[in-house]
Formats: sequence, structure tokens, C-alpha cells
Amino acid sequence: MLDKLGLAGIVGVLCCLGGLAVIAYVAPVVAGGLALVLIGLVLVVRSLLSGMLSAFGMDGMI
Repeated sequence: MLDKLGLAGIVGVLCCLGGLAVIAYVAPVVAGGLALVLIGLVLVVRSLLSGMLSAFGMDGMI
């Protein structure tokens, strides 16, 4: 999985986790809400990419 993300993807994931950790330190309930929003956003983007790839005939790539 790490080889598919690349350096920018790994840094992005670490920044998201670091930001959530800082928010969780101050306000745990807000951090939980933000985590749910981020997970939802990732699922929507994955669904859109999967639909787009299947439209081009590349089923099962994601």
C-alpha cells in the first residue's frame, strides 16, 4: 500500500493524523466528528474513482 501512495500521500496521511491528534488533545468530541468527515470524504472519492475507472473499462483497479 505504501508504494502506491508515494511520498506525497504518506506525508498527507501523517499530516491528517497529526492534525487529528492535536484537535483530540483539545476537544476529543470535535476530533471524532472530524475523523468521521474525513472517512466519509475518502469513501466518496474512492467511489467516484471506481465509477470513473469502470466507465473507461478498467474494472477492479481500486
